[in-house]
Amino acid sequence: LGTLYANGQGVPKDYAQAWQWWEKAAAQGDANAQAALGTLYDSGLGVPQDYAKAREWYEQAAIQGHADAQFNLGWLYANVPGESQDYAQAREWFEKAAAQGDANAQANLGELYAKGQGVPQDFVQAHMWLSLAAAAQGNKEPVDALELRHHVAKQMSPAQIAEAQKLAREWKPKK
Repeated sequence: LGTLYANGQGVPKDYAQAWQWWEKAAAQGDANAQAALGTLYDSGLGVPQDYAKAREWYEQAAIQGHADAQFNLGWLYANVPGESQDYAQAREWFEKAAAQGDANAQANLGELYAKGQGVPQDFVQAHMWLSLAAAAQGNKEPVDALELRHHVAKQMSPAQIAEAQKLAREWKPKK
């Protein structure tokens, strides 16, 4: 019901109603509802915007393996305006989502490796993750994976590029 209200499917679009139904499901441990509540608080839809509450809901879903919640949690740790970033936490959550094949998480993880944020700077890892992201997402937001990969490659030796390409070819998502 929360999804129906959020999307206006068969009922008027009403984020407050969506919140009520998702909260009931989330209280019972439903990861999809927990992630949806995180999105409402993250975006301020039907509730006051509250990054701390968004983080709490995303984390509950992320712990259960919800890839979108893992990505969103990583994004909050890396990007929340007005709050200090925790790139190590961002990396942890991006890694979990990236391991499941989430292209946005792969792109953001590649960016962290390229910049040395939350991890030691590692162009081979950056190139690998950016290659995977570019292939999966067709070079879409949030990070222009092809452009960043091209920038990273300029700082690498041919042997490092070959190693990154090999790692990308051999990579398999975890279920």
